[in-house]
Amino acid sequence: MNYISTRNKNVKLTSAEAIKKGLSDDGGLFVPDEFPKIKKADIESLLGKTYIERANFILSKFLTDFTKSEIEKCTEGAYGDGKFSSEKVAPVVKINDIEYILELWHGPTCAFKDMALQILPHFMTTAMKKTGEDKTIVILVATSGDTGKAALEGFKDVDGTKIIVFYPSEGVSDIQKLQMITQDGRNVCVEGISGNFDDAQTGVKKIFTNSEISDELEKNGFAFSSANSINWGRLVPQIVYYFSAYCDMVEGGEIQNGDKINVCVPTGNFGNILAAYYARKMGLPVNKLICASNKNDVLTDFIKTGVYNKNREFYQSVSPSMDILISSNLERLLFDISGNDDKKINDLMNKLSAGGEYRLTKTMHNKITKLFWGGCCDDYFTKVQIWKTFAEDGYTLDTHTAVAVDVYKQYVTETGDMTKTIIASTASPFKFNAAVLSALGIEPYDKNEFELLDLLKEKSEMEIPESLAALNGKEIRFDEIIDADEMYKSIKKALNIK
Repeated sequence: MNYISTRNKNVKLTSAEAIKKGLSDDGGLFVPDEFPKIKKADIESLLGKTYIERANFILSKFLTDFTKSEIEKCTEGAYGDGKFSSEKVAPVVKINDIEYILELWHGPTCAFKDMALQILPHFMTTAMKKTGEDKTIVILVATSGDTGKAALEGFKDVDGTKIIVFYPSEGVSDIQKLQMITQDGRNVCVEGISGNFDDAQTGVKKIFTNSEISDELEKNGFAFSSANSINWGRLVPQIVYYFSAYCDMVEGGEIQNGDKINVCVPTGNFGNILAAYYARKMGLPVNKLICASNKNDVLTDFIKTGVYNKNREFYQSVSPSMDILISSNLERLLFDISGNDDKKINDLMNKLSAGGEYRLTKTMHNKITKLFWGGCCDDYFTKVQIWKTFAEDGYTLDTHTAVAVDVYKQYVTETGDMTKTIIASTASPFKFNAAVLSALGIEPYDKNEFELLDLLKEKSEMEIPESLAALNGKEIRFDEIIDADEMYKSIKKALNIK
């Protein structure tokens, strides 16, 4: 299997080369030139298997230049040895007869990003060996909150790498910020920027695609890569948990193998729901993909109208990991539904870059509305949904998952579709304790973050994740805030490049 660029399909790399590189030189994203097919019998063969065994099977279909033992070493290193607090790694919790929560936050940083970022460093080190890379790989990350910490935790002290994370200084929760600025590891660097996530992401992409910068790094023994979902190695592990969740539902007697399900995902950068789309493309029986946005509803409008327009007010919300107006992974979906038309993708992305807007053809838009349904939920209704789900079902949602549950209920009201639905739960409620407590009727304005954790533990009857409790009193290592145009200057400083 080869990997091609969404902006030049004549570029052909192995999976190891694509993972190591992260982003194509032309600014495009790497995708497989063909997608493997998973049949009903294959799903049957995964029943009764562990998460690691299921991951080995799915990943082997994409990482065709990795050996069986290399893949097994990667999955065991990521998901074994008690790194996840659930034996199932990503358990499915039944809320009622049609709603099922896929808990993706049992990893070391309490967010769904762990599902991919615990394995990406193993992919990266394997890829470096396979390609004979002798330079230090510099992992550049723009984060809206969760990716940063998950990437830092995954790559800390990994030989042959350095990781530099940029986050919006006022655009993450206090716990998310504490997780990043106290990060240990000899190869890590964290910088806050004055601006929002889109500023950070745009800055990282510009640095990636600047040939002068790349040349300067190369002369100093460095090469860039990414841990954002623009890197295929970040996206492919996310396909696994949709197949695993389906298998768990079959094993639990909730569905029969072959029955269709819906998938509802809270998303900002479109990576998590794109993984569900790819699972469907491979053969997972998915009826509808429900795309849930917060007040930053650019994706909702896009799905409904076929017009992507980022020229709108940017809102800071109680679901900050979704506060995004430029959804990078949408480019991969557009490439796929256009029939791998790289010229069309270049045209659309150039329009987005130049004017902040593009319009799909009617044919392309029809393909999207056939598969996707989009809805949005503001902060008020996010909190209402947290309260309702707790009161009616005894389940505590974080602010992002609450957006998904609310949008899912909008979908059912509008369509009457009662197909059983997996709702992706992307973070522990303890990462957003102030907003969750407020939704549950507690407004402890005079409490610090760790007192809030205790209050939420008491209210929810859930245990505080050990990694969050351990932040109390931890030394702050990174407290610098820079302007977005100073990002490369900061990188040079971190790498000791004069």
